[in-house]
Amino acid sequence: QVQLVESGGGLVQPGGSLRLSCEASGFPFGDHDMAWDRQAPGKERELVASISATGRTMNYADSVNGRFTITRDNAKNRVFLQMNSLTPEDTAVYLCHRVKKYRWQDDYWGQGTAVTVSS
Repeated sequence: QVQLVESGGGLVQPGGSLRLSCEASGFPFGDHDMAWDRQAPGKERELVASISATGRTMNYADSVNGRFTITRDNAKNRVFLQMNSLTPEDTAVYLCHRVKKYRWQDDYWGQGTAVTVSS
């Protein structure tokens, strides 16, 4: 079965950086686009970054563009999110997201890792 396990969250001061990691298993990782979503208290879930199956194409939400970088290592079934210049507005639970390849498939999300930006 599909498993997505996130790590790397924590407490960081404004202006700081964190690197999130997601280890994927249970599906052909290199066949799927991947993404990072975030869920802040009282807000809708937001897709913040996505990366194509080959790793050649990345897209970012306007709110993180220029500060966050998504990468992947298909040999190790991992996807990463480098987050720089963090602000309190980035505080959220960050979820690894497997994007379905075919219409009959489902998207999957991990349990998430919490990021808190506070002084």
